[in-house]
Amino acid sequence: MTGRYIGGIFVHRKTFTGTAKLHGKTVIVTGANTGIGKATAAQLAIRGARVILACRSKQRGEEAAREIRMETGNDAVFFMQLDLSSQKSIRSFAETFLKAEPRLDLLINNAGLAAPGRTEDGLGMILGVNHIGPFLLTNLLLERLKECAPSRVINVSSCGHDLGTIDFDCINTHKTLNLGSSDADLFRGYTHSKLCNVLFTHELAKRLEGTNVTCYSLHPGSVRSEIGRDLNEWRTRILKSILSTFGATDPVSGAQTTLYCALQENIEHLSGRYFSDCQLVQVKPEARDDGIAKKLWDISEKFCGMA
Repeated sequence: MTGRYIGGIFVHRKTFTGTAKLHGKTVIVTGANTGIGKATAAQLAIRGARVILACRSKQRGEEAAREIRMETGNDAVFFMQLDLSSQKSIRSFAETFLKAEPRLDLLINNAGLAAPGRTEDGLGMILGVNHIGPFLLTNLLLERLKECAPSRVINVSSCGHDLGTIDFDCINTHKTLNLGSSDADLFRGYTHSKLCNVLFTHELAKRLEGTNVTCYSLHPGSVRSEIGRDLNEWRTRILKSILSTFGATDPVSGAQTTLYCALQENIEHLSGRYFSDCQLVQVKPEARDDGIAKKLWDISEKFCGMA
């Protein structure tokens, strides 16, 4: 167990101790060129997996893949370009992956951001990258996951989802989670998107019943990462200050609950549930509401042109 003192209080961070090996298994980790994603990818590489780093930046993605290969001794670590703010890029990634790779055993939707603006598809950036992008990617890869079952989908959310809410009027009218671009608006939009992650996982689990594909959402802990890399300097300082207040830790510690959800044995019956600090946590009623989850799914399909 790891941890650190915050304001005189020792904040515990559990370490995943499972010994599962992944030789012959293929995993995708989005946003794996830095932070939690890179730490997660490295741990999976150590266990013998074939690891695909799905990242926006070719330079940073290839550099991260090279570093992980050197650090782990696993040569089967590769970069593939994926921009979650572009549905064209997501479809291209899925098509390329499915042609080149016969297996997919783990899909880890790790990438996320807290930035203003719009995607090239006209969606609010936070909605597009944090929810719609992973939603589309997962659906495009589901058949391969089913073919390789037992397999898992891991959606990295946040404890911030507990502050989030879903305003369907705003989503339908403006294709975004909330209006405005102030710091408070960005924070609210981020928490709303993290609630979307939890609701997506809840509905996905229902649709995957009987397929031997399971899914989980999680809070990784307040981790020092590059989630605010697209913010200007003073907004980045504010974000880092908030993370420090909540006991921000290092990415390796932040990857532990992701690893738990990906590799822990005998949690299949908990598909669709939410985890924090390597243990099951009950979410608020809105985050497990069947009607809200189904409505979000339907709108997400429409935004992806799947409906």
